[in-house]
Amino acid sequence: MSLQVDIRQVIHSLSDALDLVGIDEVQHGKRVAFMAWECGTAMRLDPLTLEKVYHASLLHDCGVSSTQVHRSLVSELDWSGSQQHCLRGEELLKRCRLFCGLPLIIRYHHTHWQDLPADLDPEVALISNLIYLADRVDALVAQHGGIDILHARHSILEAIKKRQGVFFETKMTDAFLEVAASEVFWLMLDSRHLSRYIMEMERKSKPEVVDQKSFFEVATIFAEIVDAKSPFTVEHSLGVARLVRLLGGLAGLSADRLDMLEIAGLLHDLGKLNVPDEILEKPGPLTEEERMIMMRHSFESYQILSRMSGFEQIAQWAAYHHEALAGTGYPFHKDKKGLSLEARIIGVADVFQALAQNRPYRDALPLEKIFVIMDDMVADNTLDPQLVGLIKTHAEQCLRHAKCID
Repeated sequence: MSLQVDIRQVIHSLSDALDLVGIDEVQHGKRVAFMAWECGTAMRLDPLTLEKVYHASLLHDCGVSSTQVHRSLVSELDWSGSQQHCLRGEELLKRCRLFCGLPLIIRYHHTHWQDLPADLDPEVALISNLIYLADRVDALVAQHGGIDILHARHSILEAIKKRQGVFFETKMTDAFLEVAASEVFWLMLDSRHLSRYIMEMERKSKPEVVDQKSFFEVATIFAEIVDAKSPFTVEHSLGVARLVRLLGGLAGLSADRLDMLEIAGLLHDLGKLNVPDEILEKPGPLTEEERMIMMRHSFESYQILSRMSGFEQIAQWAAYHHEALAGTGYPFHKDKKGLSLEARIIGVADVFQALAQNRPYRDALPLEKIFVIMDDMVADNTLDPQLVGLIKTHAEQCLRHAKCID
């Protein structure tokens, strides 16, 4: 399977997913990308280097899945625990050929200029430090809260000047101070104007054909960011993806259809990045308010995936995993007429994998208890009976796939 995709569109979508981690503090990566691009332009960086600046800026926090870590990164100018997410981000991007050239930049994007390794490639050093500067400016903006941005900019610029030559390279800081002298620079950080800027940047990019292996690498990065959010969701997306491919094969789907289905399985829970850690890890029943917050996640998955051209079906299959044949699911209230075989497969696999996995409020359930619950869900017209029957017939094989054992 080959897909014609717009790489920048994919990166923007991944940035949308990373935005969810901030809960209410969104578009951080996009603001960093805007500031770094404008500064790089003032420095007269060549087009290929500028593109690397832009893409690395959008993905610089791919190592952050926890809302608690995100809060520390925004609330503290020089947080001692910042290196952990840099190293995780580097490891994630190393596994994807489409992002070659970015891992080292991500690794050093919280390292002071004076502490960068002497033998580090000069371009990597410059780009990582440029992202660090833009990242810290955005953290300072967030710390000023309700103060008007044009008023707050003066104290922000003073904080950056104090760290010139130590935290940030001198000439690069001069370039930043030059572009930041304009009111327009700060006004562009408003979400309305920033969204138009991002749309224009996307319009300038061109689709290219990506092979199956490359796109699976990207989808796996998405899934691992989600699964890293909590120790209780580790390998959930990967387990669902493995299981849906098995079930799809048993149901007679074609090879290309299975590829698409596996991608949907990997990406179905993207929206959970928007759920606070304390809700995902709560050891007891959720309150009604917490349940409403949790219920948003499948819609958020749909919003992220549907913005990528050619992903319309994948977006639907992934987002419908909490729908029910009776029309009593959420958030779209689709019934059996609106649920394709692929969507039903993901719904069944999601339930089975979750029941077979440890959760904060219970241990993994044995097969006999899993099937009692799934039979009840068949009886109330939630799950597809034929697909549940397939799992029962191939129970041990399904369990191994769901637990990523083989």
